[in-house]
Amino acid sequence: MFLSGLALALALALALPSVALDNGLARTPPMGWMSWERFRCNVDCQADPHNCISEQLFLEMADRLAEDGWRELGYTYVNIDDCWSAKQRNAAGQLVPDPKRFPSGIKALADYVHARGLKLGIYGDLGTLTCGGYPGTTLAHVKQDAQTFAEWGVDMLKLDGCYSTGEEQAKGYPEMARALNATGRPIVYSCSWPAYQGGLPPKVNYTLLAEICNLWRNYDDIQDSWDSVLSIVDWFFTNQDVLQPAAGPGHWNDPDMLIIGNFGLSYEQSRSQMALWTVMAAPLLMSTDLRTISPSAKEILQNRLMIQINQDPLGIQGRRIVQEKSHIEVFLRPLSQAASALVFFSRRTDMPFHYTTSLAKLHFPEDAVYEVQDVYVGKSIGALKTGDNFSVVINPSGVVMWYLRPTALPVQPRHFAEAFRPSRL
Repeated sequence: MFLSGLALALALALALPSVALDNGLARTPPMGWMSWERFRCNVDCQADPHNCISEQLFLEMADRLAEDGWRELGYTYVNIDDCWSAKQRNAAGQLVPDPKRFPSGIKALADYVHARGLKLGIYGDLGTLTCGGYPGTTLAHVKQDAQTFAEWGVDMLKLDGCYSTGEEQAKGYPEMARALNATGRPIVYSCSWPAYQGGLPPKVNYTLLAEICNLWRNYDDIQDSWDSVLSIVDWFFTNQDVLQPAAGPGHWNDPDMLIIGNFGLSYEQSRSQMALWTVMAAPLLMSTDLRTISPSAKEILQNRLMIQINQDPLGIQGRRIVQEKSHIEVFLRPLSQAASALVFFSRRTDMPFHYTTSLAKLHFPEDAVYEVQDVYVGKSIGALKTGDNFSVVINPSGVVMWYLRPTALPVQPRHFAEAFRPSRL
């Protein structure tokens, strides 16, 4: 394979000892809460104390995760995004939190979060400034900032890429992986690197990236709209041949936050985002107000079977396997113990659609029998043979999601799981 100059430099860097992340973390997609999409860079705590980026916001979200059933389901990260720091580093060159909005400091916030059985994430930017205009982490500050985060008790770092060059990113992202390892503290490392390089080869080498980061943003920031969700779905599945092999235990594609519970999605669209993110083996990082979330949004986000599928230990990212002229799409994710998840998704905007197919048409193994469970309804649909035709009714912009467990398999039970492990790029 031809390597660009940046990729060649990175390949050479990776030949050095102790470069690979190798931290044993994020063996399943991280789950938790993140501030950005819902609360952005609201720093006006005088006018809007309830919603500004402050320690109070994160304390309250930690309480909700711990007390409202989220933690037990796996939502354990409380992630600070941009705009948390003071506008200047201190005299020693260290990042410091804004003293008015975080008067107790990040270490105290981390202690509070940890005492509730949760973990704290923080945001940095590999550049002169963060995207919101706060102090960035230049190459000269990488080691110092990694040590600061470790001393504070941080458990995840999201490193953005505003105000930096491609050359600086090629040096800085691997350097931060080394620096985090050197602290001795387990810190999940989320990189925005590929998103700043267009997300695709030849500028992005996913085989190398998986040696550096636990998860990475590939594409645009999500916005609170169905159009935004669709644009992300389109990009990820159009490019699934490149992206899908890159994901696995310890290294995940990140299509960005769950916006369920906010203002832009209908009930059906909210169910669709959750199902599609789950079939993508995506991190489940909610960005909504957990203090006021509706029962229906909470029910979607706390669906136990959905979370079980998302957290499947095989860690195989699903693929789109059917695109019909009727604007129905089918997605498949192989799971452990020869199980599978199927998502039937309607892009229609008119009325519920009756979609008829069979497992044989979806390339399931011949002569197999599956116990089918509807993920959202919760109840078993019963036994289904590969050759049996069946119909599902899919609401406009909605999904039907199935969990299939084999009750009888042919001699070779691995079915299509191996086909979902194409050679790495």
